Amino acid sequence: MDTPDPITRERRGHIFLIGLNRPAKRNAFDLAMLNELALAYGEMQRDDEVRCGVLFAHGDHFTAGLDLAEVGPAVAEQGQLPLPAGGVDPWGLRDPERTKPLVCALQGICLTAGIELALAADVRVAAADTRFAQIEIKRGIFPFGGATIRFPREVGWGNAMRYLLTGDEYGAEEARRIGFVQEVVPAGQQLSRALEIAATIAAQAPLGVRATLASARLAQREGEAAASARLTPEAVELMRTEDAREGLQSFLERRAGRFSGR
Repeated sequence: MDTPDPITRERRGHIFLIGLNRPAKRNAFDLAMLNELALAYGEMQRDDEVRCGVLFAHGDHFTAGLDLAEVGPAVAEQGQLPLPAGGVDPWGLRDPERTKPLVCALQGICLTAGIELALAADVRVAAADTRFAQIEIKRGIFPFGGATIRFPREVGWGNAMRYLLTGDEYGAEEARRIGFVQEVVPAGQQLSRALEIAATIAAQAPLGVRATLASARLAQREGEAAASARLTPEAVELMRTEDAREGLQSFLERRAGRFSGR
């Protein structure tokens, strides 16, 4: 029997935790779970107290991917599934866009849409027991959640095609070797490590963090020239903020900054 809340939400200070919570089905995404995940991302985006998010999974596995028996026919009939009102696309392929950083904690099985969900995050921590596979081609389809776009960019063409075109499984250490995940930790420690990274991010100046994320994304999408043209104007705007003044004062006083996001 499915859990009543397929997606959990929790705010701890400036960190927003989003948990995949359908462990009896290896956290496979049915339509209701997809809707709830988008709504959780929207809630994180709108909460002014949130400075960083953490995506994780309850149970032994991150996700077995989409529940194709339910989601497949819906996609074949409707095309792109609509976002619920107030939702934000967790796969980052359409507006509105998530503008706050997100750390992803992975464990157990992480297949297909789960890999793409992690690729859409900003920092990835994997438990040593994590097993990845992009197996859409074994099911007569291809990855349509961003893997063909982001995986080659993250790990290089050859490394990406090695796994996108074969559907072969690979482990956490291989994922770190090719640059897909940033850290591998003992099984059971992935969430605590992700929270540590998120806490460090949340302690920085929020406007500066979001500007950094936006600049890097602009460079990816529109090229270095477009991002370069925005560097000085963005820096000038930030230098006029309360956080910039606090940053200078904390530097002079040799203490950690106390940032307000203004």
